[in-house]
Amino acid sequence: MSISFMQTISLPVAQLASVMNGRVLQPGSQAYDEARAVWNGMIDRKPAIIAQVADVQDVVSVVNFAREHDVLLSVRGGGHQVAGHATNDGGIVLDFSQMRRVEVDAAAKIAHAQGGALIADIDQATQKYGLAAVMGVVSETGVAGLTLGGGFGHLRNKYGLSCDNLLEVEMVLADGRIVIANEQENSDLFWGIRGGGGNFGVVTRFSYQLHAIGTELYTMAVFHDGRNAEEVLRYFRDYCLNAPDEVSVLAALGIFPPIDHFPEALHGRPFVLFLSPYVGDAAEGEQVMAPLRTFQEPLLDFSGVMPYLQLQTFFDEDYPAGELRYYWKSLNITDLSDDAIDVLVAHAGQQPSIFSTTDIWHIGGAVQRVDDDATAFHGRHVNFLVNPEANWEDAADDAVNMRWARTMLEALRPFSDGSRYLNFAGFQEEGDAMMQDAFANKYQRLAELKAKYDPTNLFRLNQNIKPAQS
Repeated sequence: MSISFMQTISLPVAQLASVMNGRVLQPGSQAYDEARAVWNGMIDRKPAIIAQVADVQDVVSVVNFAREHDVLLSVRGGGHQVAGHATNDGGIVLDFSQMRRVEVDAAAKIAHAQGGALIADIDQATQKYGLAAVMGVVSETGVAGLTLGGGFGHLRNKYGLSCDNLLEVEMVLADGRIVIANEQENSDLFWGIRGGGGNFGVVTRFSYQLHAIGTELYTMAVFHDGRNAEEVLRYFRDYCLNAPDEVSVLAALGIFPPIDHFPEALHGRPFVLFLSPYVGDAAEGEQVMAPLRTFQEPLLDFSGVMPYLQLQTFFDEDYPAGELRYYWKSLNITDLSDDAIDVLVAHAGQQPSIFSTTDIWHIGGAVQRVDDDATAFHGRHVNFLVNPEANWEDAADDAVNMRWARTMLEALRPFSDGSRYLNFAGFQEEGDAMMQDAFANKYQRLAELKAKYDPTNLFRLNQNIKPAQS
């Protein structure tokens, strides 16, 4: 049982502060109020202690403190997660915001990123050399949560998931030990962190394989008429199943918001967006992706050669920190049949908020060529991931927006094996049943690994895998 807020106040906080090179924040200061805020506007929690770590020894000190005093522990990388596991009420937050350094070995094509690095940090560091790590699609996301949960991004079909490009990590375990995990050293741990989330320890350094992509890519960004969404998605499905690895299309159904980026005549109208870079020659990319742009007259077409850094921030303005309320779910769809498309479009069209979208990720190429047993990540066997993103402004609308996302996925379950992408898992309110669906036959192995490395479940504020019982 974790200690209550009032009990936590009496803990020897000064003792923790005395052994840290970083700083310890408590309620009552402006710095505390700024540090406790997270991305999702639904989350408003008040930890007793925010420990802003400056180095690996600080991480050890915080982990030991939380374990020895039985304090609820959150690990905050980017804080860019729907469920708000990066914070808590009455416990301690291990805050990586002061550990965001990225070092690039351009010759070896390797990047070393500290545990608090954001996608923007690693993109900016690697693009100086025309290199890129396989990262997600919103630049303010922390690399830690993204990678530990798998990591879908714009380069996925060419180079795989973020976790597939992970070479090594440095970690602090629940007992305070600092370890290295890679294919040769602590290989069981390395298997588990590639898709198994933050269950097994705190990663203080990630080392990634980089890829030479240059600094500009031809990028398709085209909006089709959402009133023909069934036809548009059938074309998308058929195109994707024969698309080359250089193409990783993300489709999104939504409604044009009343902003200056879009002509006033389109405001309030439904759309289907196709977005994908071409990882290769720009002229070739324009030709290869032309069918998705021209099979019917688009409403808007912003396609063209785009700086990679611009592509990586394409969605940033849509997800402002603290200004909207977010609830994202997901479900793997083996094949996007006509019936599945009809169900999806019918539910997507009922979105209660103009800020919401229904995203469909094509999964293929390098993602599917990795042996399913090579990592803990489960989801390489499917061709599409459906991800309803409920985004809205008013707390009074919480129930209707969350219900919209849940209802859609429940209607799509006949077209799925029940697995999903755990980085888009809502509040994980389904508990153990969701985790077992998410990992299928890998779940027991993960539970045993959890029992080995974190038998008391110290690291439980995550997509939690409970330790196997001996």
